[in-house]
Amino acid sequence: LSLGCWPFSLSFSFSSVFSGCLFSLFFAPSIVAALGTIVVFDEQWFIQKLDHFNGADIRVWKQRYFINEAFYRPGGPVFLMIGGEGPANPGWMLNGTWLIYAEKLGALCLMLEHRFYGKSHPTVDLSTDNLRFLSSRQALADLAHFRTVIAESRGLTNRKWVAFGGSYPGSLAAWFRLKYPHLVHASAATSAPVYATVNFPEYLEVVWRSLASENAECPLLVKKASDTVAELLKDPKTYDNITKDFNLCSKLQIQTETDAAYFLETLAGNFMDVVQYNEDNRGFEGAVGTNITIKVLCGVMADTSLGDPYYRYAAVAHLMMDTFSIKCLDANFSTYLRDMTNTSWEGPAAGGGRQWVYQTCTEFGFYQSTDSPNQPFTGFPLPYHVKQCADFYNISAEQLAEAVAQTNEYYGGYNIRSSRIVFPNGSIDPWHALGITKDITSDLPAVFIKGTAHCANMYPARGEDLPQLTLARDHIFLRLQQWLKQ
Repeated sequence: LSLGCWPFSLSFSFSSVFSGCLFSLFFAPSIVAALGTIVVFDEQWFIQKLDHFNGADIRVWKQRYFINEAFYRPGGPVFLMIGGEGPANPGWMLNGTWLIYAEKLGALCLMLEHRFYGKSHPTVDLSTDNLRFLSSRQALADLAHFRTVIAESRGLTNRKWVAFGGSYPGSLAAWFRLKYPHLVHASAATSAPVYATVNFPEYLEVVWRSLASENAECPLLVKKASDTVAELLKDPKTYDNITKDFNLCSKLQIQTETDAAYFLETLAGNFMDVVQYNEDNRGFEGAVGTNITIKVLCGVMADTSLGDPYYRYAAVAHLMMDTFSIKCLDANFSTYLRDMTNTSWEGPAAGGGRQWVYQTCTEFGFYQSTDSPNQPFTGFPLPYHVKQCADFYNISAEQLAEAVAQTNEYYGGYNIRSSRIVFPNGSIDPWHALGITKDITSDLPAVFIKGTAHCANMYPARGEDLPQLTLARDHIFLRLQQWLKQ
């Protein structure tokens, strides 16, 4: 699924359920210079409507946002960073490429947290009945109302607004320009999946190609290991050994196809997460595990001293557990079901898991199934994913399919009819398969960055960045600069 720069992979692997694009409170030297001192960006609160599409419903709630005025020059534009499927992190106000652009253009910077995530709680709990107020359409209306009120209250009505976002917030950035062209002048929609689909096996196809880009044998070894585990799961006599080999928290219990699928998906999630965020710059914010790259995983899978591919696969699981200080691997679907059906704001999935999966069941699909022969894993087909919509929210397969169709009808899918939206994507990132990777028009350009992963262009620059990533950041800035003159 995702945050700021996600969807995070729907694998929900133990290593990084909400890794996303969180930013820690490291201060860019330019901001420190501009402010003259280090400050904390205090959270602000905006009175937001609960239901934008029912005029008779006058209920409101408090939505969190942040503001950075360090670079603003009178007459400058307003930059709006769109929050994603997790807590809005004030680190966004301190670091990231958009702030470099803001400094050059004299922009005021705002970030609005997405409803139902972080501290932005529109309802008393996360019951399915309350989650009906969680949708991309309500989120876009939040942005529109926020933009209108803030512009009027701060004298910014005549300023040009630019929306930024990565992954799902990137989609929102594109759709904000599409649906509210009178309110937002331009958008940068990084790693944005714009086409909704129930079945998304292409995600794992990109994982295969990304692994193969390091070593052609790597995905073949992963496939052999995954196939071996799937075969062993058919025999209960193997469960003790599997429990030990993968350091499970309790003895493996496979009583249903769902149990097997969840275990196989959990192991695959190690590779999915690493590919999605390969060699990104989350390390500046103190993120753990950025040293685990495709190169590292493929190195483990090629190490014959560890035994056959099955044992190398287990070694990867141990490496991830050690890296993230996880004592044992909980691969029990019943635990996951319990967590995902907990409707309290204090529940274990309230950080974003329950909310985001609800959005996949009611709007997007995006299920990363093994339903393609051209990917390295086995055992978690589409029905396994779809069944979770029924288990968690009582949403049927038919309702899911209809919801996804409505999403594409409403937003247009790949057939976007708008202007002044730039679409950056990375070739390593599996989400580019649902994004815009070729120019639609000269005013809807794609920036396809070979060799980079999820949301790479949004991170602060560093010395080891690929030259094409540096060029992409410059190209995006030139586009925005050009559009702001129009």
